[in-house]
Amino acid sequence: MNEFKAKPFVKWVGGKTQLLEEVRKSLPINLCQLKNLTYIEPFVGGGAVLFWILQEYPNIQHAIINDINKELICTYNVIKNDVHNLICCLDSLQTKYLSLTSDERKKFFLEKRKAFNSKEKTDIETASLFIFLNRTCFNGLYRVNSKGEFNVPHGKYTNPKICDRVNLLAVSSLLQRVDIICGDFEETEKYASSTSFYYIDPPYKPLSNTSSFTSYSKEGFNDSEQIRLRDFCSRIARKKAFFIASNSDPVENKTGASFFEQIYYDFRIKRVSATRLINANPNNRGIVSEIMISNISNTQQNERL
Repeated sequence: MNEFKAKPFVKWVGGKTQLLEEVRKSLPINLCQLKNLTYIEPFVGGGAVLFWILQEYPNIQHAIINDINKELICTYNVIKNDVHNLICCLDSLQTKYLSLTSDERKKFFLEKRKAFNSKEKTDIETASLFIFLNRTCFNGLYRVNSKGEFNVPHGKYTNPKICDRVNLLAVSSLLQRVDIICGDFEETEKYASSTSFYYIDPPYKPLSNTSSFTSYSKEGFNDSEQIRLRDFCSRIARKKAFFIASNSDPVENKTGASFFEQIYYDFRIKRVSATRLINANPNNRGIVSEIMISNISNTQQNERL
């Protein structure tokens, strides 16, 4: 029997599950042979690449993940350090929620959303409510308003799986190899060296002025932040760290070069097709073009095999 594979414990806008093969092609060809390798994600989000790479490359014995979303990072920490209590809480929420009528479910959801947005919560309450709301809100979105409050409405799933015990245990096991931090992405620069590899998945640049769903945190992530991230990539590259960064593929401007082609002209950029099923605008779901930026040359990548 095949061992169960850990997978993301929440839905996440821009999740990379269906782009893992493109990530694999872009990795250094000798990644599985590198010793003392540290894997780093400055924007961990749902963790699709994290869980995949730790299981695909057992030589990576140390990883560092970061995100500015405090509730998300709290949930990662609880899964790592207190997964059995989390499972009990989620099982209780699932039993209660599934026993309710449609109208009662909506009322229960709104009560839990209000509790999640309050400041009086333990870590276990934060983590259990975070997963519960993700599994029962509209389209699995995570969105906050200017006050940093989660404001996604109730979804109408018939039988949502709120407590995935097997996966949570598998994720907890993997996270024993991971250091978890919460803050700005630049805080991970101190780990850059010739034995580190970064996968960078920031909030995407909107494809147009009317598709600006980037509210993973109240701070937002505008063009100035994208340029600050470019500068970060340049610095870690000078420290000999490998990196791959993902982003959207905005419509070209009047110069004929996209925003990212202008700011990342020193690095390799390739376009890939991605299927997006979670989006605030239904018209933006489906197959879209995205880019992958890296300082890994063609001869160093798996794609040449």
